[in-house]
Amino acid sequence: MNPLAALGARSLGVLRGFGHASFFFLDLLRALPASLRRFGLVVAQIHAIGNRSLVIIAASGTAVGFVLALQMYYALVTYGAAESLGLIVNLALVRELGPVVTALLFAGRAGTSLTAEIGLMKAGEQLSAMEMMAIDPKSRVLAPRFLAGVVSMPILAVLFSAVGILGAYVVAVLLIGVDAGNFWSIMQSKVDVWRDVGNGVVKSFVFGIICTAVALYQGYETEATPEGVAYATTRTVVVSSLGVLAMDFVLTALMFSTP
Repeated sequence: MNPLAALGARSLGVLRGFGHASFFFLDLLRALPASLRRFGLVVAQIHAIGNRSLVIIAASGTAVGFVLALQMYYALVTYGAAESLGLIVNLALVRELGPVVTALLFAGRAGTSLTAEIGLMKAGEQLSAMEMMAIDPKSRVLAPRFLAGVVSMPILAVLFSAVGILGAYVVAVLLIGVDAGNFWSIMQSKVDVWRDVGNGVVKSFVFGIICTAVALYQGYETEATPEGVAYATTRTVVVSSLGVLAMDFVLTALMFSTP
């Protein structure tokens, strides 16, 4: 096969994959009303996806807050702007680091778990057994997990930002000696709830859709073999991370391009 034909075949394969994933996502959305009637399943999945991710989110948020306060202080004090430390840390966390880092951690922890779980159910023919009993696996298995992931992501992102701000406070005020009143007052006066915090929540909501949908799709479409499940979990992290970073650029350009 000549290179041009190989490129065309590759492009058609990618487009076919995007089309298949789009139809899968539409089927998943159509299955959401049925999942709401099984609200107990959604709550159980929120616990499995969100509550069990609290430790890594809290620990990572604290570490990011520590490092961000140190780095920003050393940069700002050079220009005599150390009083802006609280503002810079807050905006960096609620606008960017909170949603993005939470999404990347979510993809690595909860996303791979979802992919492996669905892939093992497929390998064990549990999904096929549901179809034989006239039970739609997308309504019974996938939709509650999708809804739980979309709900959990913004909560985890808000927690990450809050813990990060507290960590920055510990370093800036208790260790370095920045004035506590200045640290909080400039944050309260300059941070807009809707433009800054609200846009960060919107970002985390979109990232939750991306990460959860990719994880479920990779698990549902994986080959029913141990190697297939292993490759699917790897693809989940890669595709989710790239999707989050690409969408972050688009959302940032749309949200903050105008003053």
